[in-house]
Amino acid sequence: MFTISNETLTVDLNPQGAEILSIYNKQTKLDYLWNGDPAYWPKTSPVLFPIIGGLKDTTYQHKGNSYQMGRHGFGRESVYEVTEQSASSITFTLVANAATLKVYPFQFRFSVKHELNDNKLSITYIVENTGNEPLLFSVGAHPAFKVPLVEGTAFSDYYLLFHETENAGKWPLSKDGLIEKEPIPFLTNTNKLPLSKELFYNDALVFKQLASNSISIVSDKTKHGLKTVFDGFPYMGIWNFKDANFVCIEPWCGIADIVDTTQQLSEKEGINSLAIGKAFSRTWSVEVF
Repeated sequence: MFTISNETLTVDLNPQGAEILSIYNKQTKLDYLWNGDPAYWPKTSPVLFPIIGGLKDTTYQHKGNSYQMGRHGFGRESVYEVTEQSASSITFTLVANAATLKVYPFQFRFSVKHELNDNKLSITYIVENTGNEPLLFSVGAHPAFKVPLVEGTAFSDYYLLFHETENAGKWPLSKDGLIEKEPIPFLTNTNKLPLSKELFYNDALVFKQLASNSISIVSDKTKHGLKTVFDGFPYMGIWNFKDANFVCIEPWCGIADIVDTTQQLSEKEGINSLAIGKAFSRTWSVEVF
C-alpha cells in the first residue's frame, strides 16, 4: 500500500489496480470512500481499462482475430509500477506485456496519476500509443463513495446534485449487461436525484452526454459531502451493489457493448482511436467537505 497526504487529506492506494483505498479528511475526521466489505462488493475504486462494461459473449474482434476480455478490462486487476512519487502525488504505470497481449493486441503505456490539492483529489488517466497501429481503447473510473457518510443519517437522507438542470434518459441494461437500443425517460428538468437502495435494484443508471460536468453527494441533514468533477467524459454510470452503503459515480470514456453490436472493436461505441506515438489524457476529481 502507498499513502499520499497533505494538510487536509490522507489517501491510501493499492498498486494492484492503481486503486484508491481510502480518502480521509483530517479536518472532518471522515473517510469518504467505501470500505470494500466483501459481503457486498470487495472493490473500492477500480480503474477501467481498456474497455468499459461488458462485451457481448465476453468477446471482441480485431483484424480477423477473436479475443476474450472480462467486464471493465484488465486494468483493475493488473499490478502497476510506481513511476513518480512525492508526498502529495503518486503515478502508477502499466505497460503492455505478455499477459495483456493475449487479450488485447496493442502496445501501450497507461498511467494513473493521483494528486492532492487542499481538500481535492485529482485522478488523471494518461494513455500512450507505443505501438505501430492506432490504439483502440476506453478508460474510466468506478469510485464507491460512502453513503450514509455521517453517523445518525440514513442512505435515503442523501441525494445527487447535478451541476446543471438535466433532461436525460437512462440507458437500460440487458440481462447480459449490454446497453439496450433506446433510453428510458428518467431525469426531467431537474438537477436533483434522491437516493434510495431500490433505485439500483435493476443495475446501474447509465447516461450519455449529461449537461453537467459535476455531481455532488449531499444531504440536508449534514454539512458534509463531496463533489466530483469530470470534464471530457461523455458517459456516466451511477451504481450501488444491492443494499450496500455506497454510491458509485463513474465518469467514463467508453461504454458497454450495445445489444446488437458487431463485436468489432473498431466499431464499438465509446472506443477511442489514438494515433501512433500520441497520448490521451483525462482528469476527474473529488472534493470532500
